[in-house]
Amino acid sequence: MVMFDSIQSDRGENNWRHQLNDFVKANQQELAALAWGLFVERGENYENTLGIDLEPTPHFVYCPRQAIEALNDKVENRLQEILGILDAHNPKQEVLLIGIGNAQLKLVQFEPEPPPPVCFEQAAADVDTLLERLEQRMCEQIKL
Repeated sequence: MVMFDSIQSDRGENNWRHQLNDFVKANQQELAALAWGLFVERGENYENTLGIDLEPTPHFVYCPRQAIEALNDKVENRLQEILGILDAHNPKQEVLLIGIGNAQLKLVQFEPEPPPPVCFEQAAADVDTLLERLEQRMCEQIKL
């Protein structure tokens, strides 16, 4: 987690991270299916990472590598580890998401069982359907 504000309030800014973790745990197979479907659809040279922006309501976003690098420069290289993880990411085996909430980033990475290509096959849905279904669940499960 990277915090961009030096002062934390008592509003429970950690709560969003717990809610995001719970959402990911409950939806691992479909998130893996979505990540794989986007990877196949966009091609291997696609430089965006799937993100979940929690404000104003939870929704998926694309995080371009260039934007992450620019943000890293602005925050005195505090995102170096995230850039390294992005470089080593293997979409055939794992899912990588960037959670964005309360001026913080949370990296979510997991290896689903079965692997993402199989999850996509088993989902029997296209990327747009998966996006819509998961965004609806996010809005129901994650409340800031």
